[in-house]
Amino acid sequence: MKRKACAEVGIKSFDVDLPEQVSKAELVAKVHELNANPDVHGILVQLPLPKHINEEKILTEIIIEKDVDGFHPLNIGKLAMKGREPLFLPCTPKGCLELLSRSGITIKGKKAVVVGRSNIVGLPVSLLLLKADATVTVVHSHSQDPERIIREADIIIAAAGQAMMVKGSWIKPGAAVIDVGTNAIDDPSKKSGYRLVGDVDFKEASKVAGWITPVPGGVVQ
Repeated sequence: MKRKACAEVGIKSFDVDLPEQVSKAELVAKVHELNANPDVHGILVQLPLPKHINEEKILTEIIIEKDVDGFHPLNIGKLAMKGREPLFLPCTPKGCLELLSRSGITIKGKKAVVVGRSNIVGLPVSLLLLKADATVTVVHSHSQDPERIIREADIIIAAAGQAMMVKGSWIKPGAAVIDVGTNAIDDPSKKSGYRLVGDVDFKEASKVAGWITPVPGGVVQ
């Protein structure tokens, strides 16, 4: 999907395929090689990494000027600080705010709830919403009474990785709902034996929400 997206906008891309058993030293050496290559302007490390590899260590090895995923601690740190701008923003969180903007949805002063706190989506999208002057609450696995919290939201961004967790009854009428979750559930009627659903119960939520993204076909194609 990333290769296709690069081709569509005229970006030359190539893959570096490494075995799952690759050592940390070998992976770091490959990142350093790409850092030093003047013909490479951006580096994407496909996550998650194998369990024996420390994700933070590898992402930190990418020089900030080539951290096009926006996951380097310096980029995330600048995102978290008032008056600072990172060199790159994580693409899915940025896409969520772009969707809100292009849909004519005002963020400033609104109550936004982010469901999930991952480094890839939940955390950075909450910081972007805060920068856009929303009042932001993050719901996570230890949150008390998530239903009550979510029901107060004008904007909901679901990125918890829990199939159809957010029910239609949890949503304020007219709220904007962006569903980033992609979960496979059993479906014997499908040739594959499964179908993809989001973190939001789309059938229920679409009757209540003012705006909602489908899964598949929405934020994550």
